[in-house]
This record gives sequence, structure tokens and C-alpha cells, in this order.
Amino acid sequence: MLGITTWAYARRATRRSVRILLAAALFGILAETVLGGSLVSSLTAAWLSNLHLGLALVIMALVTAAAGFGNLASEAQTPISFSSGFAKLAAITILAVLMLMISGAWLAAAGGGPACAGWPLCSGGLPDNATGWLAFSHRILALAAGVLAVALFFSAWRKHYRQPVILTSTTAVGLLFAGQVLISALKVSRTYPLDLVALHAAATAALWAALVVTLTAAVGEKEGAAPVAEAIRPAGLKRFKAFLMLNKPIIVVLLLVTTFAGMVVGGKQMPGFWLAFWTMLGGALAAGGSSALNQVIDRKIDGNMQRTANRPLPSGALTPAEGLAYGLGACLAAFFILAGFVNLLAAVLSLAGMIYYVLLYSVWLKHATVQNIVIGGGAGAIPPLVGWAAAAGSLNVPSLFLFAIVFMWTPPHFWALAIVRKNDYARAGVPMLPVVKGEQHTRIQIFVYTLELVALTLLMPLFKMTGSLFLVSAVVLGLWLIYAAWNVLRKPGNKVAWTMYRYSSMYLAFIFLALVVDVLV
Repeated sequence: MLGITTWAYARRATRRSVRILLAAALFGILAETVLGGSLVSSLTAAWLSNLHLGLALVIMALVTAAAGFGNLASEAQTPISFSSGFAKLAAITILAVLMLMISGAWLAAAGGGPACAGWPLCSGGLPDNATGWLAFSHRILALAAGVLAVALFFSAWRKHYRQPVILTSTTAVGLLFAGQVLISALKVSRTYPLDLVALHAAATAALWAALVVTLTAAVGEKEGAAPVAEAIRPAGLKRFKAFLMLNKPIIVVLLLVTTFAGMVVGGKQMPGFWLAFWTMLGGALAAGGSSALNQVIDRKIDGNMQRTANRPLPSGALTPAEGLAYGLGACLAAFFILAGFVNLLAAVLSLAGMIYYVLLYSVWLKHATVQNIVIGGGAGAIPPLVGWAAAAGSLNVPSLFLFAIVFMWTPPHFWALAIVRKNDYARAGVPMLPVVKGEQHTRIQIFVYTLELVALTLLMPLFKMTGSLFLVSAVVLGLWLIYAAWNVLRKPGNKVAWTMYRYSSMYLAFIFLALVVDVLV
């Protein structure tokens, strides 16, 4: 921290506000070091612990704000001001949340959580002692801060739909706050399990960072700045359809089929209604949010491709800021739903899939290597693991076979589409296999991967992982898919490739349906 602050002061181009924030953060770290020593030597330091937490939050805010201001334009062009109504609301919200966090730390230090059992009231009524009232007051403060967070959320979506930083960070604030409320309620009702306690602490830090980013972006806003005319924005059903298409609903449905199959096979029975409901809802949000973020990243490429030019972002139906905010919000909602109502393993697997698809595939692999589809296929192979973890609470070797089936299915499926849309991908500069290696090489690879996929499905009954019903289904479906791949190899033209693309979609759904029926019958 000392080195960064020294560098900022030595570099004349650094904004004055950034230098001040970094210096204040450095001073705060020194003060916190002294305070930490006092905590170690004190046996009755509840108030010192709260002060230590408050100072840590302030330091985090100062560093985050310095990073934010460092990315703004020059100070003359972007004056720091609280003149806008949104900036004032953001400032009030961040103060309320700071008070909420400190009160929560005070409550934890006093061991007051169990004094107000149940949620939202204390054992169905009001508290009957001072510690209980402290815990109940924390919930009242959470309600007040929640109202402010909701107001901030709707204000951003109404007025700042073209500003990616404000809209995305404010959406994150809303979802993180809602997630905090959910995890807090579940934590109390389940007598403070360690995983929910840790998640609550991590989400607190993320919420604080999102609030600081929101305030940092808002203080440069000018009061009365005219928004783009609302008339150009679709409304009603058209707007709903735009957000729906942002999710890539057909892909979401296919992924949910594999998720549900993972639940049945992993649990060896039909899952309960609520477990299935929350798992499928979380899975749908994770897949939809990831698809939205993928479209934000690829919006310029999509505009150059005939197949994707009418998607919500390149067509102008939604702004990039709306796509980014929706995608991040859906991913956050998915994680909290799975962590709260399913289990932490399912939530972490889902998070890994989202990061894999958005960062590893969309940002890097898709544009870096001809093997993008092969390596990126791991993202789409995670949903059956999520379903398995939801039902069984753990993973084992048979669960990895479900992962492998989707992983091996992905290349022939998408390479068939790439043959049909070869010119689109070439125009957009995406190094898909037909563009780089040629059509004939791609057709050979489709056939080879199809043979490997079918062989993999036949290994499952061989190793006694499935029964005879799945064996028959795997043979019939496998021969059907091999025939389609053989036609792609032997016959030129796009028609057979398009047929392979369609058949492979149906194959994946049917093979996982066969797994479900094999377990239940």
C-alpha cells in the first residue's frame, strides 16, 4: 500500500482525489495495525472489535473508490459531486449499510444471535431481554437499509440503463442484499451452520464493495443530464421477449434436462418437489445469466453474423448495460438460491460453470484457439454435476460419466452448426474448426467424436452403472447419431450438417431421459 501511494504521488498525472484516497487508506491501515494490537492484548474488547471492523470497511471503500476514480476521465471533465439525486441516495444507502454491518459485528461479539431465535420475529414474538432487542434492532435496521437498496435498484434501472458501471453495480447491490437477507434468515432458522455463516461474511464484503463502486460512479453524475428518449426502448411484451432471448431459452431447457437427470441418477429416485424446484430455478438462472454475459461480450461479433444479428443487444432492443446488469444479477441470484435452498456444493459447481463459460470460454478460448469448442465444452457439462450434487450431496466416479457425455457431445454438435455458418464465423473472425482447418477435416472430427461419444455411453452399462434399459437406448440412439455423422462425412453440403445439429440436440435430451427412466423403472 505504501508503494502504491508513493507511486501515485510521484506520478503527476494521477488525479488529486485518488492521491488523497490512497493516503487516507494508508493512514487507516496504520491505525488498524495499532488497533489490532490492542485487540490481541485485550480480553474484553467487543467495542474495539467493532471499531476494527468499521475501519477495515472504510479502508476497503477508500481503496475501491481510488481504483474507480483512477479510471474516470480528468478531474476537470468529471467533477466529483453529490448534486444528483442518485448520488445522494447512494450515499445514504452506503451509510445505512455501514451501520447495519457494524451492528451485526456488535451482535456477533456479544453472542446475541441466539437471543432472537426464529425469523423475522424472535420465536414468533418480540424479544424479552436486552440482548434480544439488540438482535431484533439489527433486523429493523436491515429492513430500512433494504428499502434504500430497493429504491437505488429501481432508480438505476429507470434512469441509468445506458451506464454499465452504475446499472451493474447497483443491480449487484440489490441481489447481494437480497441474498444476505436470505442467507441470514436461513442461518438463524438452521442454528448457524458454518457454511452459511461463512457465506454471510463473504457476501457482506461483496455487498460493501458493490456499494462503493456505485457511489464512486454516481458522484460524477450531473444533475439534470438528459437521458436518451424512452420512445426508442421496447416495452411490455417486446421488452419481456428481449430479456427472454437474452437467456438463450432453448439452450437453457436442454441444460435443465441434464440437470434433472443428474438429480434422478445421483439420488437414485425422483427428487422431492421443492428440491427439484430450487435446483431447476437456480440452474435456469445460472445458464440464462451466463448466456446474457456471453452476448454482452460477443455483441459486436453477433452484429456481424447473419444468425445472431437480431439478438437483443446488436439489434438495439436492450442496451449493453442492461445485458451486463441482468447477466450478473441472474448469476448472483442462482448462486444464492442454490446455496440457500439446495446445498453449497451445488452452488459452487454452478459458480464454477458460470466462470468457466463467461471468462474461460467467452472472453478467452472462443477467440484464441481452434479447439475453443472442445475445451469450452466443460462449461456445458457442469449442469448434470449440479443436479447430482443437489440430490446426493457429493460427487463420485459415476457422476463424472454424465459430465463426460456432455463434454464429448459438444464438439460434434457445434461443429455441425459451424459448417452451416462457416461464412458467418469467418466474417466475425472466430477461429472455428471449419474456418481454420477446412470443412473436410471438420466432418472427419465430427464422425470421430460421435463414435467416441457413443462408446462412452456403452461403457456405463458395461461397468454396471446402468441397467439393460439404458443399454438398449444407448445402442439405438447411438446408431441413429452415428448414421447422421456418417452422412456428414460422406455427403457434401450444409443440409446433412444441419440435420446432424438438430439430431444431436435431440440425442442429448433422449440419452439423459433414458438415464432417468433406467433409474425409475
